[in-house]
Amino acid sequence: MKKVGCLTCTEEELGRRDFLRVGSVGALGLSLSQILQWESLMASSAAPAVRAKKAEACILLWLGGGPSQMDTWDPKPTNSAFKPIATNVDGIQVSEILPLTARHMDKLSIVRSMHTEENNHPQGHHYVLTGHRPNAVDKFPSFPSIITKELGPRGEVPPHVLCPGWDSADAKRYNDLFRSAFLGAAYDPMILADRGEKGIDVTDLVLPQSFPVESLENRSSFLKIVDRHYRQKVELAEFSNMDGFREQALQMILSPAVRDAFDLSREPEKMKEAYGKHKFGQSVLLARRLVEAGSRFVTANGYSHNVWDTHGDNDAKHRDELVPPLDRALSTLMEDLHQRGLLETTVVLVMGEFGRTPHLNPNNGRDHWPECWSLALGGGGIRGGQVVGASDERGGYVAERMVTMGDLHATIYKALGIDWNKELMSPTGRPVKIANSIDDLTGVPLKELV
Repeated sequence: MKKVGCLTCTEEELGRRDFLRVGSVGALGLSLSQILQWESLMASSAAPAVRAKKAEACILLWLGGGPSQMDTWDPKPTNSAFKPIATNVDGIQVSEILPLTARHMDKLSIVRSMHTEENNHPQGHHYVLTGHRPNAVDKFPSFPSIITKELGPRGEVPPHVLCPGWDSADAKRYNDLFRSAFLGAAYDPMILADRGEKGIDVTDLVLPQSFPVESLENRSSFLKIVDRHYRQKVELAEFSNMDGFREQALQMILSPAVRDAFDLSREPEKMKEAYGKHKFGQSVLLARRLVEAGSRFVTANGYSHNVWDTHGDNDAKHRDELVPPLDRALSTLMEDLHQRGLLETTVVLVMGEFGRTPHLNPNNGRDHWPECWSLALGGGGIRGGQVVGASDERGGYVAERMVTMGDLHATIYKALGIDWNKELMSPTGRPVKIANSIDDLTGVPLKELV
């Protein structure tokens, strides 16, 4: 493979490249034009396989910290403060604090027997996003990055978006868990900025006021403006072919389609209200807009960092703070996708990194629990109105049909037309399963769903 060049930059060169940055697409602060070059260099020469599929994209509603299964998708009257309620599918019940989603259970299915192997937040995030336990030698690509690579881009919008990323000093490391590792920076997510109560910041796609679009539409004028401020006296030979990729970066920045996709002001107020005028609701709405415009994988990460980690006051937090925004945004998303004709082409996945203990601790909270937990998914050809697996009477252990992360990843890959048996070769020469299950087995798609 052709050498791309040294990634160590002078302060002057870094400034020049930063002018063209879009979000945080580069794992090492790379400009978008560099990312496009990497993608070209690493593209396989083999023709893509013909894929029988329905799904074209995936939206992940991320519930960081781990929601309580018995208080949401797997209600246990003897072990929860919340009663089970009927849904619009006979025989399926959910917690009473999910009344809106209960009306759309025909579009969603529930897996009640997830079993994973990591019991702490960073490791749990890594495990569910990659299917592999972390180790000191290998770095594994996230399944969103694998999907992005396998499906390829659609149009001009960024194909992989984390909406938003983590900004706080103690949480920024979680952004890396969504990255593509040895697949290359082209498949890393564009990471939007979290501005707290101000919402989600996408200003990196907006040119400074001092550089109006009209003055940049001419490529020569654009280069003149950039070079006047940032041009190095001597450029590395390895970057002599960057002009084409720089042009692609400029086109993305100036594209009306890209700007429109990120512009929530174009949504009617009624639609914003339906999703919820809070950060999580708006992150889900933005995810829908991006998938509609062509993104392949968008993570709606609008909750505060690990806020579902209810070690204290579990019931009050689920009832009053956590579940209502999820209930509103998820139910609206499923109906919105249906009305727009996007539900059959968009997989929706709702999960955290593990579940909660079947017992309450002295602080009326529930602690970390990977032994048995629940998630919901639907769309993209996945059959709705199904329940896969079962927990015991307290919701603590798998009673039937254990499902692993490899099985879940294989199910999503199959819906998207990706060969779940595929293995990637790591830089250390180790074959890496893209649907890795427990005991290094390959996951199996859930036959009830795909």
